[in-house]
Amino acid sequence: MSSCNECVEDSAVEDRGADEPSSVDDAILDAARGCVLDFGVRRSTLAEVARRAGVSRPTVYRRWPDMRAVVGDLLTREIRANLPTPVLGVGPARAALVATAVRSCALIRSHPLFEKIYRTDPEIMMTYISDRLGTSQRALIELLATGITAGQADGSIRAGVPTEMAAMLLLICQSAVQSASMIAELLGRPALDEQLGFAIDGYLRPSATDHDHMTKGDAHA
Repeated sequence: MSSCNECVEDSAVEDRGADEPSSVDDAILDAARGCVLDFGVRRSTLAEVARRAGVSRPTVYRRWPDMRAVVGDLLTREIRANLPTPVLGVGPARAALVATAVRSCALIRSHPLFEKIYRTDPEIMMTYISDRLGTSQRALIELLATGITAGQADGSIRAGVPTEMAAMLLLICQSAVQSASMIAELLGRPALDEQLGFAIDGYLRPSATDHDHMTKGDAHA
């Protein structure tokens, strides 16, 4: 009987999402978010996720092979939802990019899902951060590279390959997020944001050589 009810619930959710294929995925990811917040990653199961989402277990398994895969996509969704877009074209792009990077780190650092995983399953979080370049990280690199390109065009950011510089900024930002609790006694959150801003700004700021090259280029033009 429960199996039949499960199929009816599954059908209802999938019918509602007929025009929007992602609706079932979102329902499952929402359920996974609740499970992780309640139990942590290690104690969460696909069966419980399916129950909370109101779908059958096969529906979940068709999309994700295991809980780690669900959590990987969940983290990607949450990061993308919390990434502010740099306001380019209003003042120097470097200032906008620095502010965006610092704010993104602060949002992710204080996000309840990330706080829970760092607290209960830190080694699992390290898998997503250290062992592979995931979709969310690539999205962040792309966002940073766009800002760097704009800054190079307006002269506020030094010369260099935008994607390489963006990848380095990703490493700086990840360190500021994952190591924040370790240095909290010496560097509280407001101070951490300030110092991170100085670090990113200094990394991006044009050198005297860059300034000379830009000046000569303007003169030749």
